[in-house]
Amino acid sequence: MTYQNTLELAKNLDLNDPLKQYRSSFLFPQHDGNDVLYFCGNSLGLQPKSVRDHINMELDDWAKHGVEGHFQATNPWFSYHENFLEPLSKLVGAMSSEVGLMNSLTTNLHLLMVSFYRPTKERFKIICEDDCFPSDSYVLASQIKYHGYDPNDALIRLKPRVGEYCLRTEDIINEIKKHGNSLALVMMGGVNYYTGQVFDMKTIARVSHETGAMCGFDLAHAVGNIGLELHEWNVDFACWCTYKYLNSGPGGVSGYFVHDRHGNNPDLPRFVGWWGNDPATRFKMGKEFVPAYGAGGWQLSNAPVLAMAAHKASLEIFEEAGLENLIIKSKNLTGYLEFIIETINQSLNKTQNSITVITPKEQSERGCQLSLIFEKNGRSIHHELTKNGIIADWREPNVIRLAPAPLYNTYEDVYRFGEILSSIIVGS
Repeated sequence: MTYQNTLELAKNLDLNDPLKQYRSSFLFPQHDGNDVLYFCGNSLGLQPKSVRDHINMELDDWAKHGVEGHFQATNPWFSYHENFLEPLSKLVGAMSSEVGLMNSLTTNLHLLMVSFYRPTKERFKIICEDDCFPSDSYVLASQIKYHGYDPNDALIRLKPRVGEYCLRTEDIINEIKKHGNSLALVMMGGVNYYTGQVFDMKTIARVSHETGAMCGFDLAHAVGNIGLELHEWNVDFACWCTYKYLNSGPGGVSGYFVHDRHGNNPDLPRFVGWWGNDPATRFKMGKEFVPAYGAGGWQLSNAPVLAMAAHKASLEIFEEAGLENLIIKSKNLTGYLEFIIETINQSLNKTQNSITVITPKEQSERGCQLSLIFEKNGRSIHHELTKNGIIADWREPNVIRLAPAPLYNTYEDVYRFGEILSSIIVGS
């Protein structure tokens, strides 16, 4: 696509956007009576208008049926979680029996590590990226301590080369091989939250297994953003939140994946609860746990229906729009944002504040997030953007993250952002 930094081009691209109708499916915060320019879907997605109706349906059924809603509700609560298996499997490239919904992201990561981090005297190390999301870092360190090891010895943090912001795949592979004989688990973000880099999950999983280690991913910044093929890539496990690109509300229920080769192994250690029991015997209230087939055997409790109702509303939009179509628009929209930033840089003189994009330029190595570092005054620039009705994300120590989400962002949003950012830089 050939870009121009003009309002005319942006409007024309929006006019011919086959996904343009979906913007009206979302509610936007307001600034001076207008929709904000919202580039924070990588932190919390906008609310679909249909969420209210989905939640109200469950409230009405609760009022009408009480406990009988488990079987008599419009969407019976007993099997409510089953509504999500097919659409989730499409989003992550899995069999429907390999995915599920429960709890929150960090809780699920802990639960999955019960099964997939089984350290021994010989194999006890975990590899992660150095700037992984802090909660993941806390989980990994605490799991290591729980098993009686020292995180300073057992947690291998991968750092980019000097002068670079992103990890090179060959360096990741070399580190996995280097620690292979002592490596128990490779656990990384599918998309790094800070830089927006997409990791080569297929290669990482393959090499991890060649060394004898397990491989898992936190997909919080990946699901609904990039194409995934977790089953084909042979990933052991993964989990993700639903409130970022999946627009399912603050603290929304978490998704998880367990590969089929593990999902039907009743001897694999796990923490269990009654909703993970075989549905055929669940209500017999037996004393012995019999795991459900596949990923369902990791469930603990019955479905949090009100939270899941919000997720159901969002997934219906994804199903209708099609992830493949969203990815095409995402690449074009993010490419336009990158072009606008490059245009601003070219217009600056040597005394003005230049911008560095630390997200990879290769489209295969990024989703819809671009992370920016300013030569100076990054925090004050973020503050000025906010004052001008632009919702972006500041991350310490010096990054502004922008995520033009294809479901509700437009090319005109990107153009207007560039216009405002340019005026802030020139005036600073």
